Amino acid sequence: MSYKGRVLAPFDPWRSSLCTCPFKLSLNPYTGCSFKCLYCYATAYIGYRDSTPKKDFKKRLARDLRRYDPRIPINIGTSSDPYPPEEIIYGLTRTALEMLVPLGRRILITTKGTLYATRDLKLILAGNVAVTPTITTLDPELSLILEPGAPLPEKRLLALRRAVKAGVPAGVRLDPIIPWVNDDPYDIEELVALIAESGARFIVTSTYKARPDNLARIRRALGSQLGERLYKLYTRNGVRIQGYMYLPRDYRERLLSPVIAAARYHGLEYATCREGLIGREWFNAGSCDGTHLIPERIEPGRAGGLEKWLGRV
Repeated sequence: MSYKGRVLAPFDPWRSSLCTCPFKLSLNPYTGCSFKCLYCYATAYIGYRDSTPKKDFKKRLARDLRRYDPRIPINIGTSSDPYPPEEIIYGLTRTALEMLVPLGRRILITTKGTLYATRDLKLILAGNVAVTPTITTLDPELSLILEPGAPLPEKRLLALRRAVKAGVPAGVRLDPIIPWVNDDPYDIEELVALIAESGARFIVTSTYKARPDNLARIRRALGSQLGERLYKLYTRNGVRIQGYMYLPRDYRERLLSPVIAAARYHGLEYATCREGLIGREWFNAGSCDGTHLIPERIEPGRAGGLEKWLGRV
């Protein structure tokens, strides 16, 4: 059977000069995303639609693995969540882990799902794997508006606690921070305290950066008052940077300061994502994305599980 296109490729967030991620590879077993977060940046190119398994995923991954140094970290879930409801049916993320873990590949899983802490926990614990779940708010009603298809925040926190207790290194993405929506300093402090209590070591945060499609979704979902207020803030005061509407720097600093202050208070490492904020007051971690959390339980490049796939390609 013929197959085309890569499923594993260098992570390149629109060639952003503000990206401080170390060199890594991006792997998304699905395209589209059933969680349908209103603020999603990736919908501009993957579409605002349900998760769809990539055709010939196993064969394409096996082929692509030949291209890259085994020491380069692989971030699963950079644009389409690897643990949507469809994963129960298709199991592509599980397949990827079964291929990558025996090889000692360095893996970072970014997700709002919870299967990593239940079905895949033993496999993750056997490999060089860290996790960075996203938790945007503790408010279940707000979460249902912003992230209508994703597990509720309480379930994500429970999954995080379970994984960390079992021995999985973890950080949390607390982003995006959206003005007047999830920016209350008291709510942020409560969330960061729970993240610290879970045993996570690291928090990365960022402000909401508007693109036409996600701003239109948020405008509709938040209603005539808040939605219009937010829309006007970005269209009137925003600064266009590499295809996004950013808020002015001083405004972004005010939005992120409560997250950084709470992380510092609770002894967590912290970083910001694509904000252009430098210095110890904004970044004191080994990486901005959590790749520094990846353990080395297996020597990278160890021969093993890939051969059964390579023989079929």
